[in-house]
Amino acid sequence: MDEIKDKLTNPSKETMQDKRGHFWCYLSLTLIILLVASILYFITSKGIATFVQDKVNIGDFLTGKDWDPAAGAKKVGALPMITTSFAVTVLSALTATPFALAIGLFTTQYAKNGARFLQPVIELLVGIPSVVYGYVGLTVIVPFIRKVFGGTGFGILSGTIVLFVMVLPTITSLTIDSLKAVPLHYRQASLALGATRWQTIYKVILRASAPGIFTAVIFGMSRAFGEALAVQMVIGNACLMPKSLVTPTATLTSQLTSQMGNTVMGTLSNNALWSLALILLFMSLFFNLLVRLIAKRGEMKK
Repeated sequence: MDEIKDKLTNPSKETMQDKRGHFWCYLSLTLIILLVASILYFITSKGIATFVQDKVNIGDFLTGKDWDPAAGAKKVGALPMITTSFAVTVLSALTATPFALAIGLFTTQYAKNGARFLQPVIELLVGIPSVVYGYVGLTVIVPFIRKVFGGTGFGILSGTIVLFVMVLPTITSLTIDSLKAVPLHYRQASLALGATRWQTIYKVILRASAPGIFTAVIFGMSRAFGEALAVQMVIGNACLMPKSLVTPTATLTSQLTSQMGNTVMGTLSNNALWSLALILLFMSLFFNLLVRLIAKRGEMKK
C-alpha cells in the first residue's frame, strides 16, 4: 500500500523531465533577453556619448558633410556615410530583385527540375566569405570600372555590383520559398477559368506571394546595409559626399571597420564611430520591424 501511495503522491519521472525542460527553456530565454538588452544598452550608451559628453548637435551630426572628428565637434558630419550606405543598399536590392524573381519563377513554374542545378549554385554563393567577394571586386570590378568610366574605379557602382552578387542568393532563396508557399489550387483555379500560364503567374501567383517577396527584398537590404569588409575594399573609404557613382566615398560600415582600431576609447573620434554604430543598430531594428509589418499584412490578406 505504501508503494502505491508513493507512486500516486510523488512526481513521476516524466513530470520531472517536463519541469527540467521548462527550466532550461526559460533559462535560455532569459539569457537571450539579457544578451540583447546588454548589446542595446552598450551600443546606445556609447553612441549617445557624442551628443551628451562631446556636445555635438544631433542635427549637425546627421546633416553635416564634413567628417574629421580630430578637428573638433563641428567636423562630425555623418551625411556622406549615411547617403552612401542607403545608395549601395537600395541599388543592389533593386538590381538583384529582378534576377531573383526570374530564377524563382523559372525553378518553381517553368523548369522545376532546374532547381536541382540552381540550388547548389545558390548555396555556394551564400557560403563564399565576404573577403573573397571584396578581393574579386578589388581585382576585377574596380579595374573594369576604371577602364570604362575613368577615375579610380572605387565608388558606389563598385560597391553595388559586389553587394548585388552577395544579396542575390538571400533574395532568391526566400523568393523561391514564397512562390512555393502559394497553394496549388490558386493556380488550378486560374487555369480552369481560361487564364494563360503567364496570366496565372502575373495576376495570381506573384500577387499571392508578394508579402514573402517583399520580405526577401528587405532581408537582402538588411544584409547589404550591414556588410562591411567587402564594401570597404571597393568603395574607396573617402568620407566625401558622393558626386557620382564612380567617385570614392565611404559607408557607415566601411568607416567603422577602417577607423575603429585607430582611435582612443573615450575621445571624440571614438565616440563618433560609436554613433555610427548606433545608426546601424537603429537601421537593423527598422528592417526587422518592416519585415514583421509585411508579414502581418500578408496574414491579414489570407
